Amino acid sequence: MARESESGQPIEPVYGPESLKDWDPEEKLGEPGAHPYTRGVYPSMYTGRPWTMRQYAGFGTAVESNARYKQLIANGTMGLSVAFDLPTQMGHDSDAPIAHGEVGKVGVAIDSIDDMRVLFDGIPLDKVSTSMTINAPAALLLLLYQLVAEEQGVSAEKLTGTIQNDVLKEYIARGTYIFPPKPSLRLIADIFKYCRAEIPKWNTISISGYHMAEAGATPAQEIAFTLADGIQYVRTAVAAGMDVDDFAPRLSFFFVARTTILEEVAKFRAARRIWARVMKEEFGARNPKSMMLRFHTQTAGVQLTAQQPEINLVRVAVQGLAAVFGGTQSLHTNSYDEAIALPTDKSARLALRTQQVLAYETDVTATVDPFAGSYVVESMTDAVEAAALDLMRQVEDRGGAVEAIEQGFQKSEIERTAYRIARETDAGERVVVGVNRFRLDEEEPYEPLRVDPTIGAQQAERLERLRAERDQEAVDSALAALREAASGESDNVLYPMREALRARATVGEVCHLLREVWGAYVPSENF
Repeated sequence: MARESESGQPIEPVYGPESLKDWDPEEKLGEPGAHPYTRGVYPSMYTGRPWTMRQYAGFGTAVESNARYKQLIANGTMGLSVAFDLPTQMGHDSDAPIAHGEVGKVGVAIDSIDDMRVLFDGIPLDKVSTSMTINAPAALLLLLYQLVAEEQGVSAEKLTGTIQNDVLKEYIARGTYIFPPKPSLRLIADIFKYCRAEIPKWNTISISGYHMAEAGATPAQEIAFTLADGIQYVRTAVAAGMDVDDFAPRLSFFFVARTTILEEVAKFRAARRIWARVMKEEFGARNPKSMMLRFHTQTAGVQLTAQQPEINLVRVAVQGLAAVFGGTQSLHTNSYDEAIALPTDKSARLALRTQQVLAYETDVTATVDPFAGSYVVESMTDAVEAAALDLMRQVEDRGGAVEAIEQGFQKSEIERTAYRIARETDAGERVVVGVNRFRLDEEEPYEPLRVDPTIGAQQAERLERLRAERDQEAVDSALAALREAASGESDNVLYPMREALRARATVGEVCHLLREVWGAYVPSENF
């Protein structure tokens, strides 16, 4: 009896030549580094150099996170990836009543340029690549990063990294939105324009399927809804007067890697092929880099278990292998204890060592696209591609990504899948080792990393000092200029926003001003 893939397609026990009947390798595959990029976006892939090993980290105060970054760099991390706490992600200062109890809990608290300065103290920003997982307030954190680099004597032209900046998936799956879709898309277009002029090596957006997958999306849903969001961003930028080849080379993507290796490899290959054709055929892209789907991968946090957490070391190694076989450009491997608490220094180091073993002790980097021509993987790639294209057509039939979001389409599709997975797990039909099979009678004790509960008070004291020391007249003047730009439609808001942050306006003050001008997003009844 055939099994089904995570996306619902049958997996046959045996695949042979008949599986690829009338299959055109030139159309489906091409060469590595050439359209339609099924085999990878670069001709040499990892035979030239391995993927970027980028470990996601951030907790507590900027001081604590800075120490963790320095440890990761010393252990061989090739790029930093910043996690921000929920108040920062939602555009609230640490001393706001709504932030109580959440300061520094799931990431680092950043309230102003003072915190950003401490976060990157002693880290040469012209030599590291930094990814920042921030969405609605992405412009603010990018500008703070630029200002701190400026203080280090590093010009913006030398900065490399990525801001997630993908607010559409927040409406679908994650929830850290601030503004309604229209001003949010305007802000994203302003970021595209600003970075082209000021920070040309920066990846302006990381269009993310990871969080949809964590919410329950199948591989086909993950890439379909992510690429549909990507199409919306491209349309927004083109409508704002940008030529597609002026911004598309700096677009990037972010996907999950699950333990189902074969389908994950197929998913990555299908996503590259779809995106290349969309960019060429719908948007008329001419620059090959505009058609390349470059992506970061994170191993599946939702598959980590608190029961027998050491098993997660195996899961993460398998997931990391799937990402590498799929041709990722950078990778974060989760720490084995993340289902319990923030990673300890040791577990974070083990997660990085997992990538280093894959890169330097296996032969997976010896050849480009080892699965090319595989009967099973090529068949699964076609199946995932067909399922994703069908979902993308359904999004288009509803008027595009934003209209489908307002109708609750993507969210409801993902929730149906999540419910099915939960039922299968509860019934034992879907095996989770250590949870519903192969359990221990008694779990071994584990001492998690704990965040200092006084961090909120510490941040409040820093904010009090900042407001007492700064030139309030300069702050008010800069915020007034930002309000004027945000109230119109033609000015790029990032320029006055940068000056407000330079004057030591806080993240919460800037976001509150924009809430007053643009409003705050309230989900429709379809949610």
